[in-house]
Amino acid sequence: MKRLSLTHIILFVAIQMSLAEELPKRTVSGIISDASSGEVLIGATVLVKQTLNGTSSNVYGFYSITLPAGVYELEFSFVGYDKKVLKADLSQSNLRLDVALNPKPKELATVVISAEKTDANVKTNEMSVIRLDSKTIERIPALLGEVDIIRAMQMLPGVKMVAEGSTGFSVRGGAPDQNLILLDEAQVYNAAHLLGFFSVFNNDVVKDVKIYKGDIPATDGGRLSSLLDIRTRDGNNKSFHGNGGIGLISSRLSLEGPLSPGRSSFIVAGRRTYADVFLPLSSDKAVRDNTLYFYDFNGKISHTINEKNRLFLSGYLGRDVFKNPFGGLDFGNQTLTLRWNHLFSDQLFANFTGIYTNYDYFVGTPEEQTNAFKWTSGMKDYGVKADFTWFLNPENMIRFGGQSVYHYFNPGIVEGIGSQTSFNRLAMPVQRGLESAIYISNDQQLTPLISLKYGLRFSLFHNIGPATVYEYNSAGQAIDSVKFGKAKFYHTRRSLEPRIAGTYILDEQSSFKISYSRTVQYIQLAQNSTAGTPLDIWFMTGPNIEPQHSDIIAAGYFRNFSQNTYEASVEIYYKHTSKAIDFKDQAQLLFNEYLEAELRTGQAKAYGIELLLRRRAGRFNGWIAYTLSKCQRTIAAINNGKPYSPAYDKPHEISVVSNFELNQRMILSANWVYSSGTPVTFPTGRAVIGNNIVPVYSDRNAYRMPAYHRLDLSFILKAQKKENRKWDYEWNFSLYNAYGRKNAWTINFRQDPDNPQQTIAEKTYLFGVLPSITFNFNF
Repeated sequence: MKRLSLTHIILFVAIQMSLAEELPKRTVSGIISDASSGEVLIGATVLVKQTLNGTSSNVYGFYSITLPAGVYELEFSFVGYDKKVLKADLSQSNLRLDVALNPKPKELATVVISAEKTDANVKTNEMSVIRLDSKTIERIPALLGEVDIIRAMQMLPGVKMVAEGSTGFSVRGGAPDQNLILLDEAQVYNAAHLLGFFSVFNNDVVKDVKIYKGDIPATDGGRLSSLLDIRTRDGNNKSFHGNGGIGLISSRLSLEGPLSPGRSSFIVAGRRTYADVFLPLSSDKAVRDNTLYFYDFNGKISHTINEKNRLFLSGYLGRDVFKNPFGGLDFGNQTLTLRWNHLFSDQLFANFTGIYTNYDYFVGTPEEQTNAFKWTSGMKDYGVKADFTWFLNPENMIRFGGQSVYHYFNPGIVEGIGSQTSFNRLAMPVQRGLESAIYISNDQQLTPLISLKYGLRFSLFHNIGPATVYEYNSAGQAIDSVKFGKAKFYHTRRSLEPRIAGTYILDEQSSFKISYSRTVQYIQLAQNSTAGTPLDIWFMTGPNIEPQHSDIIAAGYFRNFSQNTYEASVEIYYKHTSKAIDFKDQAQLLFNEYLEAELRTGQAKAYGIELLLRRRAGRFNGWIAYTLSKCQRTIAAINNGKPYSPAYDKPHEISVVSNFELNQRMILSANWVYSSGTPVTFPTGRAVIGNNIVPVYSDRNAYRMPAYHRLDLSFILKAQKKENRKWDYEWNFSLYNAYGRKNAWTINFRQDPDNPQQTIAEKTYLFGVLPSITFNFNF
C-alpha cells in the first residue's frame, strides 16, 4: 500500500508539472502586512485587474501569482483596510512586491464581525469551515468577564458544548477527543482552565481562528471530527504597545514591540486568577483553607532574516492549582514551536516546523496524613513538519509535505509519601509511538465557475518498545504476553486518507459545494466523565486496538444578500465511523494495566443539517445558527448490541449572537443558546439482594437531562476620545445566565428517608445569574 501511495503522488506531481510548460511566464510575489504594525495579513486578496484572476495570502502573509509576461495592475484588499492598486511590470523578469495596507480610521470603518473577504462564503473553495477573528470573539458576552475562544466556537452550527462549564466540544457527532486543537501548530491535549470553565487561549495574542468541521485539509490529520487551528500574533515591529484587563477574578497584560524596527518583533502576554487572594478572607474555614487559581503565559519572537527567510519562536506555559488541607491537584500544558519560512523561488514557499508539547498533572495528599500518596502522569510530543506550497499558476496551488510526531504517554505513577503510608509504588507501563504522514493536495480552478480541492494523505503509526503485549480470551482476561525491547518497532498501522471538495458558482451571490474526506485516529482518550477532567488518560492504537476511521460527506448551498452584508448557508452531512471505541459498563480506567480489555468497538453514524444566517457588517450584526442532528453507536458488547446515543448527542441546537453599536462609545451584545438535554442512564427500578437495595438501570443513555438554555448580556462603554491621550480604555459589564435558568449539571437519586419505597431525584446546577465587570485598557 505504501508503494502504491507513493506512485500516485509521483504521477500527481508529474501531471501538474505538465501544466506549467507554457512560456513565457512571470511571477509576482511578496508579503502583505498591516502598515501600522507590520503584522502579516492572513487571507488578504490580490486581484489582477486585466484578467480578473486572483489569489490570497497564506497564513504567513505570503502571496504568489504567475502570469504571462506583461504589465498589470494589482489590487490588494483586506476587510477593514484601505485598498491599494499597484503596477506590476512583469515584461522582463519576476517581481518581488511587498505590500503594506493601511487600516481604515476607526471613525470611518464599517463595523464588521469577520476579516474574511466579503464574498468568501460563496466563492472560496472550502466548506464546513468557519473563521473568527479576535474582534468577533471579544464581543461575545463572557463568563466572569473572561473572553473565551472555545465558548465562541460553541455558538457555531455543528459545534456542541458537551456540558455546562466545560471547554470540551463535540463536532458533528464526534467525541471531544476527536478534535485536533493546534496552537501555532503545537497540539493542546487539555484546553481547559479551572476544570473547564475557561480555555487556555488568551484572546489578546490570537490573530486567527479557524475550525474545520469536515473538510479538513490533507496537511493535517490524526483526529476524526475537526481541526481547530489557532494562530498567534507576531507582535508590532513598528512601535511599542500594550493592553490588558482587570476583572473580578482575573487580570491579564500583554506587551509587544520591535526588537529591530521593521525586522524583528516580540509579544508576551500573561493571565492569572486571584481567587486564592480572597479565599483567606472568608469567615467560613472550609472556604478559607482552599487555594484555587490558574495562570498562563504566551510569548513569541518573529524575525525577518531577509526576503527569503523568516523565523518564528512561540511558546505557551499554563498551570492550574487546587489545594486544601486534605490534598491537592495541579495540571498544565507547555508548548514550544519553532518555524522557519523559506522561499525557494517566487513560486515555491516552504515552512519547516519543530514542535514540543507537554501535558502533565499531579494529585496528592499532605505527607503528614495517614497513607499519604502522590500520583503523577503526563504526556509529551516531539514533532517535525515540512510543508511546501507551490503556486503553479493562477489556476493551481499545490501543497505537499510530511510530518512526524513521537508520542510519549505516561498513564501514571502512584507512590506513598511520608512516614505513615502503606502505599506501594505502582507504575503503569509507558506507551511510545511514532505517528507520521506524507500528503499532497491541489486547489484547482477548473473554469470560472467550477473549482476543486483534492488531496491524499498517507499516514502511519508505529508502536515502539519497551512494551508488553497481552493476548486476551473472550472474557477479556489476559492469557499470554510477549515482551519487546527498547526502541523496537513492534507494530505498524497504515492508512490512506483521500480528501476532495468542489464548488460550483451558481451566480455572483450563490454557490453549491460538496466534500468528502476520510480521517483516521491513532490515539484516543479514556474519559472519566462527559465533560472530561484533568485525570483523563490517553492511549495508543496497537496490536489489540485498531485505529478509528471516519468517512464524511457533506453538501451545502451558500447564498449572500444585500451586497454581501448578509450571508446564509445550509449544509447537510453524513458521517460513518468504523472501529468506534467505547468502554463497557463499570469499566476500570485508572491504573489498569489491561485497559484495552475494557474497550469495545463497533460502528457509529452521525447525520444532520446546519443552518447559518449571519449579518457581517453594520451597527447591528451577529448570527443565528440552528443544528438538527442525530448520532448513534452500535457496539455488540454494549447495550445488548442495540443502538444507543453517546452523551454528546443533542438533536436540537440553537444559538443567537447579536451586537448592536449604539454609538462610537457604546456596544450592547447578547447571545442566547438552546440545546436538547444530554443522554444519560437512569435507574428504573430496585432489587433487594439480601439486605441490600440494588438499583436497576435503563439501557445505556435511554433518558435525557432537561433541555439547556441560557441568555448572556454584555455592555461595553468606551472612553471618550482625547487627542493627546496615549492610552485608551473601556468598561465591560456582563451578565451570564441573565434570567437565572437552573440548568441541570447532574441528577442524583436517593432514598426518601420518610418513605423508603420512594426514590428522590435531585438536580444539581452550576451557575445562577453571574454578573461581572472588567476594565480593559491599551496603550
